[in-house]
Amino acid sequence: METAVRLDLNLTVLVLNDNAYGMIKWKQNASHFDKFGLDLKNPDFVAYAQSYGAKGYRVTAADEFSKILQECLHGSERGVKLIEVPVDYTWANMILDKELPGIINDIMPATKPRISYSLSMASNVPQTVDEVPSPTRGTSATPSSKLDSVKAEHPQTVDGVEESSAVSNEQETLAPDVVAKEVPENFESKHEESEVKLYPMYLANRAMTPNSQLEVINKYTNKVAARCAMASPADIHNAVAAAEKALPAMAAMASYERKAVLEKVVDEVKARFEEFAHALCVEAGKPIRDSRGEVQRLIDTFTIAAEESVRIYGEYAPLDISERCKGYQSLVRRFPIGPVSMISPFNFPLNLAAHKIAPALAVGCPFVLKPASRTPLGALLLGEILSRCNLPEGAFSILPCSRDAADLFVTDDRFKLLSFTGSPTIGWDMKARAGKKKVVLELGGNAACVVEDIVPDLETIVERIIHGAFYQSGQSCISVQRVYIREELYETVSSALVAKASTLVKGDPSDEKTFIGPLISESDAKRIEGWVNEAVKGGARVLTGGKRDGAFYDATILEDVSPEAQVHTEEVFGPTMELASYKDYKTAIANVNQSKFGLQAGVFVADLNKAFYAFEQLDVGGVCINDAPSMRIDSQPYGGVKDSGLGREGVRYAMEDMTELRVMLLRNAGQLA
Repeated sequence: METAVRLDLNLTVLVLNDNAYGMIKWKQNASHFDKFGLDLKNPDFVAYAQSYGAKGYRVTAADEFSKILQECLHGSERGVKLIEVPVDYTWANMILDKELPGIINDIMPATKPRISYSLSMASNVPQTVDEVPSPTRGTSATPSSKLDSVKAEHPQTVDGVEESSAVSNEQETLAPDVVAKEVPENFESKHEESEVKLYPMYLANRAMTPNSQLEVINKYTNKVAARCAMASPADIHNAVAAAEKALPAMAAMASYERKAVLEKVVDEVKARFEEFAHALCVEAGKPIRDSRGEVQRLIDTFTIAAEESVRIYGEYAPLDISERCKGYQSLVRRFPIGPVSMISPFNFPLNLAAHKIAPALAVGCPFVLKPASRTPLGALLLGEILSRCNLPEGAFSILPCSRDAADLFVTDDRFKLLSFTGSPTIGWDMKARAGKKKVVLELGGNAACVVEDIVPDLETIVERIIHGAFYQSGQSCISVQRVYIREELYETVSSALVAKASTLVKGDPSDEKTFIGPLISESDAKRIEGWVNEAVKGGARVLTGGKRDGAFYDATILEDVSPEAQVHTEEVFGPTMELASYKDYKTAIANVNQSKFGLQAGVFVADLNKAFYAFEQLDVGGVCINDAPSMRIDSQPYGGVKDSGLGREGVRYAMEDMTELRVMLLRNAGQLA
């Protein structure tokens, strides 16, 4: 059942329930029937089907059987359906061997009496219904309900997601070459234990495996950990076409329906928490503790989106501002902008994808996502969950692909918004080529932190700065890269930072004790090594670290770094941090601004006036008072200025970017003659 739903098969399952399990249990309890080592209960097959996202029907009257079966076999709606028919012991084989062919050919007279008899006898058998089995994929079960009618006005509810008229039964099919790439029935589940797992891509909500070209490397062992399907330019073209076609149905979804989809994602990720965390640990080399932290942030992001999906408020505005406008008033609402192009990075492959996907679902925008080729697994796991949600066909596609093939993500005018997270060089080039579509860029930074006061205490300052600088090996846009310490505090703070950095455990990211894992590639480690060596040649001193071992680079602290050194001017994106002292607070704030980046900055300060001075003078997107700049709350507006980007993420703010305002002018409304 689970496999059929996941592969989106058009399948009808007929369960002839003779209540054998219930009879055994009844005789065990009532007649001291020998248990023979068995303790069986009769399962609720309808609830079992619904728990996996299939439709479940229970026959309660003879006349229903023909109607239900005909609807399942010949109706317009495809998908997996289960019909449970209560029968007596003798009829089970007869219906399979003799009656079922007649049913399919609309020959029902001979079967109706048998069904009526079986239903009348079923009430004489004590019913013992077991709990609905927990699906292997963590989908929460829904209590079963009897079917009163198979008409559309009585939709089934699966996992709290009611089937909506927003999902059209008359969607045009994809091009034949795309349909041919759908996952075959014998596709090996990626959750089965095997040395190298194969992950499909998702095109117009469906799992596809046209190839297995993309190798995902375990960043610690450097061995192939998984393979993924790679999308071609034709696949991307078809995905955009499907998204464009899905827009009316997506926009028509009610707020509670969008919320239910988002909540289902939350429930499934919670149930598969460790699976997501370990996939992230393998594909990104992220220490397992940090990986779990990112999974929790993904849950938070989708939870926020679910809450905000029912709070998309409008505005009433009076317009009678002059005699010419007498009698005018207006209503302002937000409408989905249209298909969204999304490109997510390797460093937070789960949560940064979530920051694009969740707001789009919250407002009703179909989307096509390109995950980073080095870390696609988390996004594909999300795609697996979304493929089982109640979304219109074409609502989403998740397509790993090469950079060359991905050009349509930037240039295709059918997209109305491009949301990109990555390097400044690539991001600004995309903006130049994006045409008329809106563009949101979350790019790089070389975040600075000012230590003006010891607040609340030295231990806290050291813990926050060390974590901000070396968390996931410094591969964060807001990793602490520059630290300015008041002259009187410099020796105390710098000594404590060096001592703490020297204790960080480097090694296998799957080890619970590891803090420093491998960088995304050995070439990145070599780049960082070169930049540090360049700084040392320019007069910098290495206080701790400064060593490379393959794709690992030690937690490194420098001082006396030249303002021209690349570790100062560029985004290192690795575990390095420089320290410098200052005499005057205003000078320190000015030093922070001496950068082409402006994402976030941190200031440890006890004086409220100095805190507000930093807030007003720092040319950045966010100021963290009494914390490192590496802190991000997933509900805050997040983004930068200068080379750090354009626009803001953060669920509610991303939702604003993904919608357009529309005004309705009303003249003399409410005035009666």
